[in-house]
Order: sequence, then C-alpha cells, then structure tokens
Amino acid sequence: MRIGVIISDEPRINDEIRVSQVRLIGPNGEQVGVIATTVALNLAKEANLDLVEVAPNAKPPVAKLIDYGKYKYNEKIKAREARRNQSTAEIKEIRFRLKIDAHDFEVKKGHVIRFLEGGDKVKVTIMLRGREQSRPIGGVELLEKLADEVQDYGTVESAPKQEGRNIIMTLAPKGKKVHTQSEQRRRGAESRAERQARQAARLAAKQESKANAAQAAKEAVASVEQKEDKPSK
Repeated sequence: MRIGVIISDEPRINDEIRVSQVRLIGPNGEQVGVIATTVALNLAKEANLDLVEVAPNAKPPVAKLIDYGKYKYNEKIKAREARRNQSTAEIKEIRFRLKIDAHDFEVKKGHVIRFLEGGDKVKVTIMLRGREQSRPIGGVELLEKLADEVQDYGTVESAPKQEGRNIIMTLAPKGKKVHTQSEQRRRGAESRAERQARQAARLAAKQESKANAAQAAKEAVASVEQKEDKPSK
C-alpha cells in the first residue's frame, strides 16, 4: 500500500532543526555567523525568541532569531491588507431591449447612475432579437443616448460595439463622484493606517530592547568561539 506524505509549508523551528550548524541572523537582521545549532538554540531561549530556519537549502542552513508567533500574526495581517487593498471596483451589467419604453429606460438609467456613483464600472448590453440584428444602428443610438444622459456620473470607457447578437458599451465612473460606500472604504483604510502606526511604534520600542538582547547574543557567541579557539594544554 502506498502511503502519502504530507509536506508542510511551515519552516522548521527550534528543536525541529536537526542540522549541527546554522548560519545565524539576529532579530534585527545582523549577521552573527556560522555557529552550532545548540548554541543558537540557547541564544534563542535567552532572548525569549524562536530559532526559525529561513533558508533550509543553504549550506549551512540559515536560521533567524524571531518571535515566531508574532511573525505568523504579522504575515496574516499583511495578507489580509493585501486583499483589502486590491481593487474593489466591480463591473455591473445592465441589459436593455432595443424597443424599451421611456419608463423602463429611466428605471435602468437610474441603476446605471447608482452603480457609477458607487465607484463601479457598468457594462450596458443591448440585446437584439430577430430582425433587429439587421439594424444594429438603433442599439448604438440608444447606448449613445444613455451615455449622454449619465455623462455627469461616468464616461465611455468602451464605445458601443456589436458582439454577436448584442451591442455592448462600458461606462467608467468619474473620479470626483464618491459614493457613501467608497467613503466608508476610505475611512476604514485611514483607521487601519492609524492602527498600523500605533503597532509600529510599539514594535519599535520592543525592537530596541531586542537589540540589547542581540548584542548580548553576539558577545556570548564571541565568548564561546574564543573558548573553542584556545589550544588545550
């Protein structure tokens, strides 16, 4: 029977690191050098940090002193922010019939304006049926009329063109029109930026204390190396 092996994407940390030596990087990115893994683990414990293997294929592997729990949390926050910062604009679609009455036209035009004010693009489709396909100019004229009547809210991004049985036009919102939802997104972004600034300030204070720990770690390594270099009597 063939047994599958689950390969983890997580790096090896602390006692999971089995190699005899690692190239150690301090908590602030300083290069400590190649030392015994046992010594690196002791330094991590003294600094209340984790020893994390960041480049397992290097010779010797590269490991770094970090707070792994905090590192994982920050990575999760970064991924979440990246998703939020992606374009939130959607492409809405409104369908018209060529023989649309005035009331329905106004209703659908209202939907187009609402979408544009919300910061979304609008794909407007005229569906041609039967003999209407032989006179597509009527659909083009209808789309041009719509574009003229919503020009205070959006601009024509893609001019009317026929695609099979349909005539399609794309409208893009004008930058000066800000919908309530867009304003809420902006305020939310500002709030997140303020929280990040406070977190950065707290992190800077902690890094200052860790710098002292890193210096102590380097001195301890130097002391160990000096003892190893001394010839035995």
